[in-house]
Amino acid sequence: MTEQLAVQPQASLPLAAMGWGETKAAYRLLGNEAIEPLDILKGHADRSLERAQAHPVVLGLQDTTELDFSSQPGIAGLGRLNYEARQGFYVHPTLLVTPDGQALGVTDAWMWSRKPKDEPDIKESLRWIEGYGRLADLAEQTPGTRFVYVADREGDLRDLLEEAQRRHHAADYLIRARHNRKLADEDDKLWDSVAASSPLGQIEFTLEANGERKARQVRQSLYAQRVTLKRKRKTDSDLSVTIILAQEDNPPEGVEPIVWRLLTNRLIDTLEQAAEQVDWYRRRWLIEIFFRILKTGCRVEKLQLSEIDRLQRALMIYLIIAWRILHVVTLGQQCPDLPCDVVFDPEEWQAAWIVKHRSQPPETTPSLNDMIRIIAGFGGFLGRKSDGQPGPKAIWEGMEKVRHYAVGLEIGKAVFASG
Repeated sequence: MTEQLAVQPQASLPLAAMGWGETKAAYRLLGNEAIEPLDILKGHADRSLERAQAHPVVLGLQDTTELDFSSQPGIAGLGRLNYEARQGFYVHPTLLVTPDGQALGVTDAWMWSRKPKDEPDIKESLRWIEGYGRLADLAEQTPGTRFVYVADREGDLRDLLEEAQRRHHAADYLIRARHNRKLADEDDKLWDSVAASSPLGQIEFTLEANGERKARQVRQSLYAQRVTLKRKRKTDSDLSVTIILAQEDNPPEGVEPIVWRLLTNRLIDTLEQAAEQVDWYRRRWLIEIFFRILKTGCRVEKLQLSEIDRLQRALMIYLIIAWRILHVVTLGQQCPDLPCDVVFDPEEWQAAWIVKHRSQPPETTPSLNDMIRIIAGFGGFLGRKSDGQPGPKAIWEGMEKVRHYAVGLEIGKAVFASG
């Protein structure tokens, strides 16, 4: 079922299935109450952990996205989103990536729907704390790999920092600070204290384009300070953290400077150590791309299923499909010279080659970068010098066409073989 949906990620279930029999089988799977959604993800999660074991450091990116099904009010079990008229549910996955940006897989997904305002609801901040706990569990299973929990400002929770300390920092954390907390035994607050310290030095990097924001060069001064936070409750334990301030020095006129305040449990003494943490935090944008693939490329908000449990089972399949598209994008950028058959089946890359070049495929397998650019070309990528690397949209649209080419190639071979 995953293979069928992967070749047509934007298609409906009936359209992606090969006939009415497979359509009924797909709906039986998604309606099977004996199957928990995370059971469907488990095989992929196990393989993701295997891939992680090959790397000394792995980042566990976590964030939340809403899935809006307001256009289908008959789905049972949906809850309100930001207001009652908008109905859907939330998903909070863990995406494993390497520090250089290779997407390794999805290991879990925290899902929930809100209840009506007059009914008691779950404590939604638990998703961040439990998310850290699950990553810490993975870290304890793989002692040869250092896991780092990476989150944006919503993850800046005292209870999460306490949980990490209670677990002896089985997984490190790197969280963008949201709260300007008071310090123990001092009148200063967290942000003011680090800003008053001496800078470790400067870094430069290219800030990726994002929506209306154009890509540009950024130069930041880095500061770091180890502090002990003031207790909020008598039951709180002493809690020491490192605060890193990354402050843009000379932004373009009229442009808001890029300022990041990051919390970590690690000791930071040098510019190199602080710069490494900033580089890791910058990888967080990959989960935003992952969500865009999931919602725009796979169109999960267009699924037509009668109950939320069925939607959540289907979502597990689409999390895997969205990861594969992101994996192709990131692997092609980081390891362009690998042979393309590490990702694509022979039928896929050979069919793409034949359609592109109107000739027989070469005996030597093309590089991954060459094949990605060919496939992205079927999805509208022009391949000009100024275009850079293909993006997810061109790749998922190109892969859909390539699968059709591969089927045609298989049919052609069968016809000629039969005489």
